[in-house]
Amino acid sequence: MNGVRVFFIDNVARIGRGVVIRTRRVSTFLSGAGQLSDDECCAARRDCLYRSWRRSGLGEATAEHLAAEGATVVVNDLGTFLQGDGESAEPADETVASIRTAGGTAMSHLGDVTDIDYTEKSVAGYGRVDAAVNFAGVLRDASLTEMAGDDWDTVVDVHLRGHFALLRTLARHWDETADDADRERAFVGVTSPSALGAAGQANCAAVKAGVLGLVRTASAESPRYDARASALMPVAYTRTIEDIPEAKRHFGEDNTPPEKVAPVVGSLVSEAAEGVRGETVRAQGDMVSLVTGPEDESSMVDGLSGRFGELLD
Repeated sequence: MNGVRVFFIDNVARIGRGVVIRTRRVSTFLSGAGQLSDDECCAARRDCLYRSWRRSGLGEATAEHLAAEGATVVVNDLGTFLQGDGESAEPADETVASIRTAGGTAMSHLGDVTDIDYTEKSVAGYGRVDAAVNFAGVLRDASLTEMAGDDWDTVVDVHLRGHFALLRTLARHWDETADDADRERAFVGVTSPSALGAAGQANCAAVKAGVLGLVRTASAESPRYDARASALMPVAYTRTIEDIPEAKRHFGEDNTPPEKVAPVVGSLVSEAAEGVRGETVRAQGDMVSLVTGPEDESSMVDGLSGRFGELLD
């Protein structure tokens, strides 16, 4: 298990409702394959690149978890505000300091995941990459009548182009190195329950649904170069939730901290998840479940062929 490397990037996305089936506890999910414990990942050493918006978020929690399991973590962060404005190296530096204080190995890196040239240079610079998790995102909520074009474009750029830029780069890298691979490589895209539709979040809903389509496409293409793709739907108390009035919050910091999502990410990028393709895994507190995907309900149109002329008149 030595030598596995993970490319990791962080996200913010408001949590809403989800359609959940086959619910299982985190401990069961993590230990059900390969005899993994709740906090165990697949490797003694990994390189993790991630983008963290602030400390105590999903990105930091996951990076610290992977570092505690022996990962070499590269913290990639533009240090922006929630809406995508500004730039600062401080969040990345703070996360690196926290990991090093705990005895882990980490370094900071400033860069934009939407920039294909940047992602190509990053992957090339770190050589072998066995897994990637993309949490990159911003939040600009507004109703359809009030949403500005820039609010739409910014969210689409960071969430969806960010996923594309990283995944395209890694797909090429994995294709070129397929003959040398000694394990199945993994990509984990990050969606949210808003993908199922959320009032005031047309931009976020569109891009998070787009991430699911991208992941399913990658899942269909990636086996030929010994890779897999799946999606994570995290539900956790992060800074996106802090702005919601307490009376309207469906969960709190005590029962849904980001630290409970981190081991699920570790499991998804591990060898225990080999063969898990195109699935959407929801992680919320102590629970892990699979989210239903769209299916072709051809039975709904039985007999329709004979009525096309009538319907078109």
